[in-house]
Amino acid sequence: MARILLIEDDSTIAEGIILGLKSHGMMVDWFSDARQGEMALQEDMFDAVLLDLTLPKDDGMTVLQHWRAKHIDTPVLIITARDAIANRVAGLNAGADDYLVKPFALDEVIARLQALMRRSQGRSQPEIHYGEVSYQPHNQQVSYQGQIIELTIKEVAILEQMLTHPKQIHSRASLEDKLYGWQQDIESNAIEVHIHHLRKKLGNDFILTKRGIGYYLNPAYSHH
Repeated sequence: MARILLIEDDSTIAEGIILGLKSHGMMVDWFSDARQGEMALQEDMFDAVLLDLTLPKDDGMTVLQHWRAKHIDTPVLIITARDAIANRVAGLNAGADDYLVKPFALDEVIARLQALMRRSQGRSQPEIHYGEVSYQPHNQQVSYQGQIIELTIKEVAILEQMLTHPKQIHSRASLEDKLYGWQQDIESNAIEVHIHHLRKKLGNDFILTKRGIGYYLNPAYSHH
């Protein structure tokens, strides 16, 4: 299920968007305040963002620039007023992926968001390095200490999820969600088994366990 971050100060527009997105099976987290919305994307995972450029307490453009400066590359669809062509251009230059002009039809919002999410999932991302592990998303190749390592599809899916959100603690349930597409019946200890194999291949202390909460990458390696 796609999770969308909506930052919009007009509650009428926001409520319409929320209803529409929910009816298409998307989850929406709504913030009317620019700063809270900005923090939300830094602390949590979203598949796409709908961002109004005119917001109280900071404009949407500033929020967008802050995210991109921090290398947060979640797809962002900006909402602008009809006459603000300069805004639109500036927004795209600041790192927005697409724009909508008010007033807009809900169907268009949904179509644009779905297109952005499809594109971002297939986007060739740069190589990710963490400690002595490097990962190439476009061909899912993993190297450890300079040597290519053979991983199963499920191990790669877990590792990719952890590398793309390196500061997060990943619960078993959230990792199972990522694997659900591969296998309908998940055995209760499947995630533990995959983590065990990843540790054997990438070093015992590369992935740490927070008891009762989940798994996370060893922060000691983040500066290597």
